[in-house]
Amino acid sequence: MTVTIKLDAALEEQLRQRAQASGLSTSEVVRAALQAYLSSEDAASPVRSAFDMGADLFGRHAGAPDLATRRRLGFVAAAADRHARRG
Repeated sequence: MTVTIKLDAALEEQLRQRAQASGLSTSEVVRAALQAYLSSEDAASPVRSAFDMGADLFGRHAGAPDLATRRRLGFVAAAADRHARRG
């Protein structure tokens, strides 16, 4: 299989230098790098969503589960008190 990739000038130069230093062709260096990447742990793990990566950070804190409800009811009661005092 033939694959064409685009490299910036700096990466191309690094590839050429690595190939020359190791006595391999650029294709052999790319092939070896691809094999190493595909057999690595990072490539083997599935791509996870942002939610999956932060799942242990999300959720309700320790404490009462109805804080927003109680706060809203407090505002309603305070408004009712003010209204009752006015009129």
